[in-house]
Amino acid sequence: MTNDDADAALAPGDAAAGGTAGARGVREITDARTLRALAHPVRVALIEELLITGPMTATEAAERIGETPTTCSFHLRQLARYGFVEEAGGGRGRARPWRMTSIGMSFTTNPENLELQLATNAVMHIFRERQFARYQAWLDSRNGYPAQWRQAAGDSTYLFYLTADELEALNDELSRILLPRFVERMADPASRPAGSVPVEMSVLSYPIAVPPAGAEGGAAPGGGGAPDGGTPGVPS
Repeated sequence: MTNDDADAALAPGDAAAGGTAGARGVREITDARTLRALAHPVRVALIEELLITGPMTATEAAERIGETPTTCSFHLRQLARYGFVEEAGGGRGRARPWRMTSIGMSFTTNPENLELQLATNAVMHIFRERQFARYQAWLDSRNGYPAQWRQAAGDSTYLFYLTADELEALNDELSRILLPRFVERMADPASRPAGSVPVEMSVLSYPIAVPPAGAEGGAAPGGGGAPDGGTPGVPS
């Protein structure tokens, strides 16, 4: 998930109300109404489960996220209304399976649109809160993972001195590298190699000081980074 692109997850399909399907099945959401429809903890939990597990019924989803089938059925219908999910075919009532309609989402930001900004912030808060909870769960349980997976997992923090233009360019470059890398595995479970598991990578970039007036754009001195697992300026 990126921030002027905030990513979530879904499986291939056509975009619906309030968004368009971009390259590789990523849906761009451009209106506050659609974002507000997504800004609910149960709906975000359903999207995450459908992404990881694939098509499932309201009853199956309820077992996985700890809600009732009635609650899941209602929220799945609401997600379908805004084009996030669709019926996968087969079954009736709560026994009908649902699937995602795209493999990801981007939330377009507009500094001039306060309503859109507020809606984006509300959705991102829910997604990030759940992601950080999963990260904490990984920290608490990683000693139970095989050594190869503990070594392969990353935990890095970097500090750079950048202009706004440079930060935007860096995020664009990272997206171009990461998005195409394994996107086919999101859409086609058969393409996932034996032994693969869902791996979450969150890329966050933000200023930690308020820029001085008139400092946007232009060039700036380069910054430094921290080694894997380290903190900027502190030896590991």
